[in-house]
Amino acid sequence: MSMDKVRLRAVRETDLDTLTANETPESDPWNNFEIGASNRFHRRFANNGGIGEGSGMLVVETTDGTLVGSVSWFTVQHGPSAACRALNIGISLFAEHRGRGYGTAAQRQLADYVFSSQLIERVEAATDVDNIAEQRALEAAGFSREGVLRHAQFRVGEWRDLVLYSRLRGD
Repeated sequence: MSMDKVRLRAVRETDLDTLTANETPESDPWNNFEIGASNRFHRRFANNGGIGEGSGMLVVETTDGTLVGSVSWFTVQHGPSAACRALNIGISLFAEHRGRGYGTAAQRQLADYVFSSQLIERVEAATDVDNIAEQRALEAAGFSREGVLRHAQFRVGEWRDLVLYSRLRGD
């Protein structure tokens, strides 16, 4: 798959309405946390700094400039020292742009960028056990399936199991 299908860029204020409009239970059931998309995007836009600054978001667009979604990240700690830090990444693609390889390309680019710019050994991603398309995209992006996290996410009024994936610097 060509890596030049998409590019990642900083979120612009002009992107916020489009991102918010596409973050509904109908358009993106996998990212419906009932926290208010507008608030989430505005918070993430405010922290649109570099990778490794806790959390953030970038826009995913095609090479012709079509906005197709966003990728985001947050820091996770697997122990007390800075060396135990990893980044958990996520993606939200607009419904009409799914199934074209954009998710695979964007997640691969984000992981590559993290490894080239940060002293991070591990990038991880988790997805709902029923989100088969995202599981395939992560595997195609070089992530390895690690296992199921039972009742790890509360979404749409119920506890959901997640499948955890990781990509290590040496992968």
